[in-house]
Amino acid sequence: MAITHEASPTSALAPNASRRRRRRTSALPVVLVAPAVILLAVFLIAPAIYAIDLSFLHLKITGGLLGTGKPKEVWAGLANYLATLGNSEFWASLGRMVIVAVIGVPATIVLSTVFALSLDVKRARLVGITRLAIFLPYAVPGVVASLLWGFLYLPATSPIGGKFIDYFGSTGVFFSVANVAVWGVVGFNMVIIYTAVRGLSPELFEAAELDGASELQIALRIKLPLILPAVTMVALFSVIGALQLFNEPTTLKPLANAITSTFSPLMYVYAQANINNDIYGGAATSFLLILMTVGLAVLVNVVGRRISGRETK
Repeated sequence: MAITHEASPTSALAPNASRRRRRRTSALPVVLVAPAVILLAVFLIAPAIYAIDLSFLHLKITGGLLGTGKPKEVWAGLANYLATLGNSEFWASLGRMVIVAVIGVPATIVLSTVFALSLDVKRARLVGITRLAIFLPYAVPGVVASLLWGFLYLPATSPIGGKFIDYFGSTGVFFSVANVAVWGVVGFNMVIIYTAVRGLSPELFEAAELDGASELQIALRIKLPLILPAVTMVALFSVIGALQLFNEPTTLKPLANAITSTFSPLMYVYAQANINNDIYGGAATSFLLILMTVGLAVLVNVVGRRISGRETK
């Protein structure tokens, strides 16, 4: 007599249950990422597309000489871009931004690296408190920090020699703006480099100590070459931050005659769109700045990778 085996109900339901479990597991990352993607699309991608569309338009007044008709948007082609590129004030704002960047970007990289390497010295004391003190200025909003520095610069209230040093002069204003920008970001960049330093193997330093290397030699010849990727990232953030220079000069503008309404490229865009009521030209200028930012970011990344690759060979 043949014996037949009937499949148990639990074994028949097991594949379906595992499939549902896998489906729920695969959907979890999508659910977690969805809010960030939605916010990115609503507040960044959609406005960017709208701005690009505006940059190719301009208003046309209808109704003859009296202009009694309703203004309408018409295709302008590259006219807005050509107008921006032909405006001397736009290039002047870029030049002022470059001066601030030449001062601020190297200072940010050097200070962040020095602080990170100094905190990793074996004989360092109160590392936690010092790290927090260096990071603390980053937690202060840029507008508040600019106001505080503004009072430190003013001759009537300055405890740092404002009566003898013209912090808001035609030359000194670049150092004043760069100083505010540097101390606002150096703590964050220090944490990036310090994290990279702490990720290095201690065996490398122990071997160097046995060979008679000093702390300074270990920092410059072992740690620094190994953390160059992190330093490159800091350089990239600093360059992008220089292109986004806005809060510091805008806040200091009422205190300094040398800071005009078009001191930096972003201030030029704000004046173009809100003061001159030319949102189409402002959109074109904004898109040009985006292209410059992407180009400089790629350049810094390529140069940093080449330097890192040369050091690791």
